[in-house]
Amino acid sequence: MADTLLLRALKGQPTSVNLANKDIETVPKIISKLYRLQNLQLKNNKIRELPKEFSTLRTLTVLNLGNNKLEVLPEALTGLSNLEVLHLFGNNMQQLDGKVIGGLKNLKFLNINNNKLKSLPSAMNKLVHIQHLSVDGNQLTSLPSELCALSHLEELHVANNQLTSLPLEFGFLAKLKKVHLQKNKIKELPEGLSKCSNLQVIDVAGNDLRIFPSELHKMPLKELYCEENPLLDQLPVQSVQEDEVLTLKELTARYIVKQLKERWSFMRRAIRHYPDIRDMLAQASKCALCGGAFLNTWLE
Repeated sequence: MADTLLLRALKGQPTSVNLANKDIETVPKIISKLYRLQNLQLKNNKIRELPKEFSTLRTLTVLNLGNNKLEVLPEALTGLSNLEVLHLFGNNMQQLDGKVIGGLKNLKFLNINNNKLKSLPSAMNKLVHIQHLSVDGNQLTSLPSELCALSHLEELHVANNQLTSLPLEFGFLAKLKKVHLQKNKIKELPEGLSKCSNLQVIDVAGNDLRIFPSELHKMPLKELYCEENPLLDQLPVQSVQEDEVLTLKELTARYIVKQLKERWSFMRRAIRHYPDIRDMLAQASKCALCGGAFLNTWLE
């Protein structure tokens, strides 16, 4: 059936061919004769490999191989230098060939959901134009630090894996807007996460998180999903009773510290004559949540 469809297609040299849901086991070699082909749909078939002639499809920009029987990343993909969108979801791949994946340097969208991947190759850092990466539903226990070099990445989906942590370099993903990490085993998020200044959506539901990075409140988040985590529901150290009121000394000290930040305030000029008070105020700490100053004088 596939041969017949391709023979018909050869006459018109189409830019798009749909061979999805055709029970195809072997892709005909004649496909290499489609010199203008840009979009090829091969999802929902029984394909285990691609012929070497496949690598001659230089004009191909979109390829869908989802829901097939691939066990390895086909070497024939190496020649597809203009490929921008690649779907490989629902196959049986346990690893990705770094040489093959690293050769797809114009790739912008990669979907490898629902395979059996246990790791990602360091060569992923060669996908310099990638904007959307999805590896949901695999068996990943970690992410390579090289992944954080993807400076154009905007969406990262790694849900339903076995991650326990994220790379310390995660903050280098400067253009990241959405990150989906739900249903892993992550115990801690790196402090560098707060450096992702464009991050708007974080989904960490169903992990093992107890606390969040101290700078999280400074991020321009629009959506945060954190249900089903063993988050702390009380302060680690309870220094005072819930209904205890701060002393006048503490309240005054906080007010003075705030006034001292104003360049032309009267307090800033007057404090020069009170060295003891200056020494006490120098011990002020900064709240990790609100950024305000506080002293421990009221605990004396």
